[in-house]
Amino acid sequence: MSRLRVFNTSIFLFIVFAIQETMISRINFPINGFSLYIATLIVVLSLEDRTGSLVFGFIGGIIMDLSITADSPFGQWALVMTLMGYLFSINKESIGDYTDAPIALIGFVSFASAFSLLVFVIIGTLLGEQMGGIYRNISLIFANTLWTLLIMPLFLPVIIRVRKALLTSREK
Repeated sequence: MSRLRVFNTSIFLFIVFAIQETMISRINFPINGFSLYIATLIVVLSLEDRTGSLVFGFIGGIIMDLSITADSPFGQWALVMTLMGYLFSINKESIGDYTDAPIALIGFVSFASAFSLLVFVIIGTLLGEQMGGIYRNISLIFANTLWTLLIMPLFLPVIIRVRKALLTSREK
């Protein structure tokens, strides 16, 4: 994995984060919200090799920690997304190639984003943060999973094309 690809993918993730913070977070979804950034990061992690999923999990988590609306300690999202990248890296053979089955990839991304939110809540509780009530957290995770299932088919082809464009000629 080249440094240029790490830089370009980090810029892509930052642009998606900026879109999430400026536009998508302003939309009032029924039930609760939707995180395009978490879904995009999960897609990138699932398509990367072992090293790439760890590196981009950490970088993506650091970018999420930059959110103005985040009331969590700095580094908590980096820890969660690095853990997700680690889970992707050790289970790379069983995850398989989802680019041939986009419906399976959408389902996988939805449930992986729900799992990352659940891990975020558990780690926040362990750190002594006030994470809200159980009903609020479950409804937030459920709504994010539902909206990811419904909205990601629109963005998935774009994310995959951008990721392929960010690969160097050697990696293609």
